[in-house]
Amino acid sequence: MEDFVKVGSTADVPPGAAKLVEVDGVRIAIFNLEGEFYAIEDVCTHDGGPLVEGDILPGGQVRCPRHGARFDICTGQALSMPAFTPTTSYQVRVEGDDLWVEAPF
Repeated sequence: MEDFVKVGSTADVPPGAAKLVEVDGVRIAIFNLEGEFYAIEDVCTHDGGPLVEGDILPGGQVRCPRHGARFDICTGQALSMPAFTPTTSYQVRVEGDDLWVEAPF
């Protein structure tokens, strides 16, 4: 059974926005795509750029602000060069107004 950690409330991440949280020393970007919440590790696998600071694009993608690599917000899959390796994705649960993220370890 996965462990989840409370990271805030749904009001902290409005639709079309992202928020950075840290769980067990791991930086995680929480995204709100039209009321659905997703979490990926906040690291571009090309050079370690902060994905939470990137542009959220149509189709559930985020573009790294450093070199433009795109990642699927729902799965962490790398979608364009210069990144080839996916970033880690985490499950998100919403309980009432609380956001819970799967613990990284």
